[in-house]
Amino acid sequence: MSSNSFAYNEQSAGGEATELGQEATSTISPSGAFGLFSSDLKKNEDLKQMLESNKDSAKLDAMKRIVGMIAKGKNASELFPAVVKNVASKNIEIKKLVYVYLVRYAEEQQDLALLSISTFQRALKDPNQLIRASALRVLSSIRVPIIVPIMMLAIKEASADLSPYVRKNAAHAIQKLYSLDPDQKEMLIEVIEKLLKDKSTLVAGSVVMAFEEVCPDRIDLIHKNYRKLCNLLVDVEEWGQVVIIHMLTRYARTQFVSPWKEGDGLEDNEKNFYESDDEQKEKADKRKAYAMDPDHRLLIRNTKPLLQSRNAAVVMAVAQLYWHIAPKSETGVISKSLVRLLRSNREVQYIVLQNIATMSIQRKGMFEPYLKSFYVRSTDPTMIKTLKLEILTNLANEANISTLLREFQTYVKSQDKQFAAATIQTIGRCATNISEVTDTCLNGLVCLLSNRDEIVVAESVVVIKKLLQMQPAQHGEIIKHMAKLLDSITVPVARASILWLIGENCERVPKIAPDVLRKTAKSFTSEDDLVKLQILNLGAKLYLTNSKQTKLLTQYILNLGKYDQNYDIRDRTRFIRQLIVPNEKSGALSKYAKKIFLAQKPAPLLESPFKDRDHFQLGTLSHTLNTKATGYLELSNWPEVAPDPSVRNVEVIELAKEWTPAGKAKKENSVKKFYSESEEEEDSSDSSSDSESGSGSESGELGESGEERDSSEDSSEDSSSGQDSESESESGVQSKRAAKKNSKPKGKSGCEDGEKENEKSKTSESSNAESSSIEESSSDSESESDSESEAESRRVAKEKEKKTKQDRNPLTKDVSLLDLDDFNPVSTPVALPTPVLSPSLTADLEGLNLSTSSSVISVSTPVFVPMKSHVLLHRMSGKGLAASYYFPRQPCIFGDKMVSVQITLNNTTDQKIENIHIGEKKLPMGMQMHVFNPVDSLEPEGSITVSMGIDFCDSTQTASFQLCTKDDCFSVSIQPPVGELLLPVAMSEKDFKKEQGMLTGMNETSAIIVAAPQNFTPSVILQKVVNVANVGAVPSGQDNIQRFAAKTVHSGSLMLVTVELKEGSTAQLIINTEKTVIGSVLLRELKPVLSQG
Repeated sequence: MSSNSFAYNEQSAGGEATELGQEATSTISPSGAFGLFSSDLKKNEDLKQMLESNKDSAKLDAMKRIVGMIAKGKNASELFPAVVKNVASKNIEIKKLVYVYLVRYAEEQQDLALLSISTFQRALKDPNQLIRASALRVLSSIRVPIIVPIMMLAIKEASADLSPYVRKNAAHAIQKLYSLDPDQKEMLIEVIEKLLKDKSTLVAGSVVMAFEEVCPDRIDLIHKNYRKLCNLLVDVEEWGQVVIIHMLTRYARTQFVSPWKEGDGLEDNEKNFYESDDEQKEKADKRKAYAMDPDHRLLIRNTKPLLQSRNAAVVMAVAQLYWHIAPKSETGVISKSLVRLLRSNREVQYIVLQNIATMSIQRKGMFEPYLKSFYVRSTDPTMIKTLKLEILTNLANEANISTLLREFQTYVKSQDKQFAAATIQTIGRCATNISEVTDTCLNGLVCLLSNRDEIVVAESVVVIKKLLQMQPAQHGEIIKHMAKLLDSITVPVARASILWLIGENCERVPKIAPDVLRKTAKSFTSEDDLVKLQILNLGAKLYLTNSKQTKLLTQYILNLGKYDQNYDIRDRTRFIRQLIVPNEKSGALSKYAKKIFLAQKPAPLLESPFKDRDHFQLGTLSHTLNTKATGYLELSNWPEVAPDPSVRNVEVIELAKEWTPAGKAKKENSVKKFYSESEEEEDSSDSSSDSESGSGSESGELGESGEERDSSEDSSEDSSSGQDSESESESGVQSKRAAKKNSKPKGKSGCEDGEKENEKSKTSESSNAESSSIEESSSDSESESDSESEAESRRVAKEKEKKTKQDRNPLTKDVSLLDLDDFNPVSTPVALPTPVLSPSLTADLEGLNLSTSSSVISVSTPVFVPMKSHVLLHRMSGKGLAASYYFPRQPCIFGDKMVSVQITLNNTTDQKIENIHIGEKKLPMGMQMHVFNPVDSLEPEGSITVSMGIDFCDSTQTASFQLCTKDDCFSVSIQPPVGELLLPVAMSEKDFKKEQGMLTGMNETSAIIVAAPQNFTPSVILQKVVNVANVGAVPSGQDNIQRFAAKTVHSGSLMLVTVELKEGSTAQLIINTEKTVIGSVLLRELKPVLSQG
């Protein structure tokens, strides 16, 4: 394995670059290295003379030309004797190039290379690290068993070298030595164990590669180095990252319990629908019992940033890691990165699409938002087109099938006939999977039967035959239509399929079937073997059901088949004759001939060809080939009980000693407090968004407000927060006296002492006014006393903590920073010098808004609330109980991610209806519902309005549930219009343009609208848009452009709508949003509304 990483590329760029091209050698003979002319001999002679020259400049020039020849793939092996003489040159540049040459040809010219072995051994002691590394590479390239002991010694010495570059090459040499002499395995494992402890990022990837080659089953070597590898991962060179991630995936599957075991939270809603409440509670208790191992979480968290790597192999490696070891609710993050890779070259696309095809079978929801990314382009090669078709089929559901079928109609017209045929098969699979569109697909395929292209017609026939097997009784007309096509279709598979269909349904088409047999009997001898077999079958079936008309025809065909050249047809003929034509020799089977031939055949199951690939690890060669490749290491099943996690604890203990020295606690109070604070701040999950750090200009000590400390502690989920918090509280108690002295001059801050705050919360309440007035002037002491009070308050009840939060400075402003959407964001504490501010200046600055994004994402009141109600339950269906619902366009009181729904219940009977409540809920994955309180009774002709909250997860999927009374339950459903999934946002034109600029490309959809000029006045457009969607109007400085802004209720993604008037009676409607599916649906709904008068 040659080295590709190069921290030392300033010195070795030339040599390494040429090495990459060394593998390909030309087939030209040594005498014609530059061509076939005799003058080329002189060129090589010149090079030999230059190499024997006394001048280093001539030798260097010759070596550069030789290495250039190698890089171009030309054979330079005849120069080996002349080059090897210079191996002992004192000029470093010449020596480096000589080693590059020797690495390439040492294996071919072993005898000559062995003569210089002592020189290589001396070079292993050279002061220049590049020479030492090159010498080791040459030595390991001489594939002669006799020098194995020398190589072993050299590797051992190099593994202890001070230079990480040399140690990296030692790791590469391990693999070469192992392939030369596998008996050295035990000694090499010792070297690998030593190199695994190396803390250099340059070495990590190479040694893990050696581990995978030599001893992949020795998981015990990884235990002590697991956390180090996880933390170094981001800084390792790219190909090293790929190897480490694959190894850690296998490691995780052996050391941690399955995070999917108990149904995995978000994805088990559908299962729970069928379970009793007790079963659900049991499952919930079990799920709570599962807690992810901190080391498991460490691996998932540290690999997430690599999804943004420029290297496709790294992204693919992280994707497979998430797929195989992350909780199912977290695997969604990989979909966006994999879709990004589809912009790469076709080879990368092919591998990525193969893996997406496997993933999309099991978890459709991951890739549904990126459906358009899988639409086929005219420039795609056939292999890419068929893979995209496969994925589109896997993602097809009731919601998007109409869009996909329109797309497929275009594909069928493609000039690429193989692709057109694959599209027809895809339509057949969609028809099988989604029963609602079966008839539509069947009609579409029948229309294709009149296509001019024979391949399209043939494929359509084959697919129709499979579909008709599912419901043959309903489609007699289609069978008749296909029988007429038999004269024009020549493709054997299609002809055979039609004959089989007619034979199976011969009783449904009694007039056509005998005529088809008559026509095919004429052409029997010229038919393909496949068609002949079906003609024989058709004859046998007709003989059994309609022997009057077909007896002679069948005997004629059987006579033709008896003398056919193909032995399969001759055997089939004899078998059929004995079975259906009764004679003395025929056995007992003849009685059952009709049952045998006309038995009910099971409908074919149209399955994805990627269905069985998921047992291979994603991203591997075995997965791509769908067969086990040499060297493939299988993923083990999750263990039932996790092995002892303490085997990985070595580094944690060292770090704890380093950060919290117990013996020096009293001497280094201030320093210790600084570290413990910063550690906790690193562990807090939201200190980046709501922290206020203050630092005295003289002491430079980091302080934090109590509010931030408390909130960060509450929300922290980091595995190590327990240890950090212990050291924090310990240091806080020990340094209390020092803090008291510092805080005495400003003692009226209300947080004078940690104990006082916890024991006497009333005191802090009463002094709140004073503390707020002098907070800024006492920032130094405040920060210290706050940190101590927090250390004590760790031991008190949550009620007191909440009270403490209320007692903090009311002037504190939240500073919204960029949310990186990590599982547990680790923020680095930054000490900012805070100038002392007077109260009056603070009051002036109070109105300034520090958040750049708050002006963008601030929900405003709705411009218009349509009172249109939708029928939830009709009075006839509800036995007198009628229900309707409408959307009040107000933020939901039950949850900030829920859409508010008002339901009006009417009793249209003359009896009292009792106990109206919500029964069982059948919600799609991830959707949640807050039900209304049960209505005890509703008087006759009475009416009542109740409120509900539904989290639709930013989709227009239907929320189905049961509306129950004391006696009955009625199945009802609420499907939200896309415009009701939004909340209006107030923003300036400048902010709108800025956000719009960040939501271009795939995040932008547009359409041209044509309407009368009077429909394009600002007031009319405003009225029409807000009637469809709950959006806010954005002030516009241009008369011809109107802008509207909103955010989605669930995710808070911006939805920007622009209506730009063009010349004449046209306008352009543009929608920018990350939620492309909602954007396209909203565009479809707005377009007709804006177009009509």
